[in-house]
Amino acid sequence: MKKNTIKSILLTTSLTIGLSFSVSEAAYAATYKTVSGDSLYKISRLFNTTVGILMDDNNLRNYNLSIGQELYVPCQIYSVQKGDTLYLISKKFNIELTDLRRANNIYTNYIDIGQVLNIPKTFEKTAAEPAASQNPAPTEVPVAEVPKTAVQPVEAVPTVEAVPETKVETVSYTAEDLDILSRLIMAEAQGQPYEAQVAVGAVVMNRVESNLWPNTIKDVVYHYIGGYYQFTPVQTGWINNPANAQAIQAAKEALNGSDPTNGAMFYYDNTTTNQWILSKQVAYKSGVMVYAY
Repeated sequence: MKKNTIKSILLTTSLTIGLSFSVSEAAYAATYKTVSGDSLYKISRLFNTTVGILMDDNNLRNYNLSIGQELYVPCQIYSVQKGDTLYLISKKFNIELTDLRRANNIYTNYIDIGQVLNIPKTFEKTAAEPAASQNPAPTEVPVAEVPKTAVQPVEAVPTVEAVPETKVETVSYTAEDLDILSRLIMAEAQGQPYEAQVAVGAVVMNRVESNLWPNTIKDVVYHYIGGYYQFTPVQTGWINNPANAQAIQAAKEALNGSDPTNGAMFYYDNTTTNQWILSKQVAYKSGVMVYAY
């Protein structure tokens, strides 16, 4: 073979490889870190892709995920500029503020200049999309809470969110975790809809996972700062009353990662006049309860 021909083949091959790499970089310029309650289905909806594509591009062999696992996701990235807020960025890119928070696991209003954010595309169902019966979403396993101490299994319970039916993986937690969370739910949301009770538990779990609060259920519930307990039932002593069966079941569901609020860190009832809490972004409402970021 002539030398010129060999050089031509090598040059063509190099250009092809370089082009493929560039396309891949452009399509998957971002990573997403999983949180409790995530599944490949939820992540695919957030980033307007499919479960199959996520699995292929991340070399996944099954639907199991672990908390903190980084996944390549197809979305634009944006570097925070001076004067930016999460709200202004969401408006700039015409996306929901809740989607922007979820895509970056940010549930406070603090962002730094130069911080890189994922900008998810808005999911739009088109006429060309196959019907659900023709292309059903696969059964997945939600991310399980990481065991912290000696444990017992949590029962599988139906998910609150209207997503394809999932098989709940056995989760680990301590008897003390369940007891404290159940009693808080009982004290805060007795007489409210079941979803509101699950949401109270979810707020506690969201705080456990956040670096802004303590990292255990007990320490979050009994958190004392500025001369006050974070949760009124601890201040009043109502936390010491036993929980009923429904509150216990709601606590188990929250421990399994169910979160109707999509990451809320606060809750209050609709009679409050506290302007500080009322200024926060509302995430979810159920009964008289309001949940916020």
